[in-house]
Amino acid sequence: MGEQPIFTTRAHVFQIDPSTKKNWVPASKQAVTVSYFYDSTRNSYRIISVDGSKVIINSTITPNMNFTKTSQKFGQWADSRANTVFGLGFSSEQQLSKFAEKFQEVKEAAKLAREKSQDKMETSSDQSQESGRETPLANQASSFNGTDDEKIYHGGPENPEQKSENNPLKSVVDQSKKWETELQTLTESNARLMDALQEANSNAESWKSQVSKCQEENSQLRNRISELDVQCQDMNVEREKNAQLTVRIHKLEADLQDKQQELENLRKQAEIIPQLMAECESITAKLQAAEVTNRDMNENMKLLQAEIDTNQQRERSMKMELKKFMDVLDGKIDELHEVRQGMSKLGIDN
Repeated sequence: MGEQPIFTTRAHVFQIDPSTKKNWVPASKQAVTVSYFYDSTRNSYRIISVDGSKVIINSTITPNMNFTKTSQKFGQWADSRANTVFGLGFSSEQQLSKFAEKFQEVKEAAKLAREKSQDKMETSSDQSQESGRETPLANQASSFNGTDDEKIYHGGPENPEQKSENNPLKSVVDQSKKWETELQTLTESNARLMDALQEANSNAESWKSQVSKCQEENSQLRNRISELDVQCQDMNVEREKNAQLTVRIHKLEADLQDKQQELENLRKQAEIIPQLMAECESITAKLQAAEVTNRDMNENMKLLQAEIDTNQQRERSMKMELKKFMDVLDGKIDELHEVRQGMSKLGIDN
């Protein structure tokens, strides 16, 4: 069936700087998919991560690997074959815990797979040794078979008694041929296993040297981690300060926007001020003209009042004269009435 994914998560991928062996270098610009793969044909486990078309993690899990949590959301492991240290930054502590648990589970599975392969190698080696010890018997059977063949096939015509005697010999011949084939196969397998064992021994030596290097790097990384923890604490303090400053900046930006709005309103009002000034000047001129007109009207009113007063005096005097004239007229009328009466009396008397 080939390789199949057995666990998948997302994380930011980092690799240790090969020059300094201290600083982390981002391998991905954003969170990418990180998966555990199981190869059923090879009985092996790998961690694979691809960013676009670029493979950024291809790490085969071995029993000697360890996954270390360096913070609440960050973990790392060293890969001696790739000669690097991988780091993963997760969005939550729960995702980191799940990945670490899966790493331990895969590590134990790889350990069991290695032990099974070693048991198979030891079993095949023992079988090859036993086959080697049985070789003289097979050769003896082969030589015995060869002499009998000469007797059977070169001795002339066979009778029924000879056929019954040769049947067991034929079975022995067939069995010896099978043993020869198995012996040859086991010899080839033993040679391949010896080559594999030598290669495994050489790989073990290289792994030991790489493990010692990894241990030294691990100690350096631990020292670096302690330094980074201190720096992280300082960074947390700075982050709190930055958060407070950010709130303050947002408030100041809001105040600045309000002030800018007020300034814009004042600018608009300042644009209206010349109009208002012109209107004010025109109104002032009109007011001055109205004041002049008012003064003229006041003077005219005074003159008119004087004329009115004069006319009132004249009217009073005319009323007095008219009264006197009426009184005189009434006297004259009374006199005329008396004259008329007298004349009427004279007429009657006449």
